[in-house]
Parts: sequence; C-alpha cells; structure tokens
Amino acid sequence: MARYHANAITTAEVIQELIALAKEIRTARTRGDEKGLSEDEIAFYDALAENESAIQVMGDERLRVIAHELLGSLKSNVTVDWAHRESARARMRVLVKRILRKYGYPPDLQDDAVQTVLQQAEALSERWTA
Repeated sequence: MARYHANAITTAEVIQELIALAKEIRTARTRGDEKGLSEDEIAFYDALAENESAIQVMGDERLRVIAHELLGSLKSNVTVDWAHRESARARMRVLVKRILRKYGYPPDLQDDAVQTVLQQAEALSERWTA
C-alpha cells in the first residue's frame, strides 16, 4: 500500500498483490487442516519450524504437539497489557522456554524460536482478550 501511495505501482498491481496474498492465506489454512492444527496453532508451528533443522531434529509430530501446548498455555496466561509490561513479557518468555525444553527443542535454536513465538502471540492476543 505504501508503494501505491508513492505512485510506485498501479492499482492493477495492487490488486494482483492482494490476490496473491489471499492465495497464500488460503494455502496456509489448508496446510493447517492437513496437519490437524487450528489457525492459531499453525502460526506457532510455523514459528517453531522456521529453522529447517528444527523439523529434522524434532519431527513434524512433536512440533505439532508443542504448537498445541503453546497455544493453550499462552492463551490461558495472556493479560490485556502483557505486550507492554516487561514483567508480563518475561513471564510469557519463561513459559515458552519451559515448554520448548520440556519437548527437547534444540537449545541453539531456542532463543530465535522464543522471540518468534512471542511475536506471533502478540499478534494473536488481541483476539484472545476480546
């Protein structure tokens, strides 16, 4: 949209990009259905599987289990202002680290995974608290 406002692309190009984005979203939803994950769980699964070696080390099934547990734990512990209060963010970070350790997520990949999971949780938490 910013490129459109700067007259860098035409209206037709914006429409093409929106269509492509809609197709990506549809593909992600069907991928979640195939794996037996909800829309929110697939977001956490993707955050964990961002590093290809995590899939190789852990396997698809364990990552699905972790994504499911992360969603349940984060949803039940989220507060309205958790993204703005450092103490609440720290509590969520510890919660994610414990779950990752519980299932043996590779320690060298853990810090990046925690940050990505928290970013996903921040984006999704608005729906959870509404």
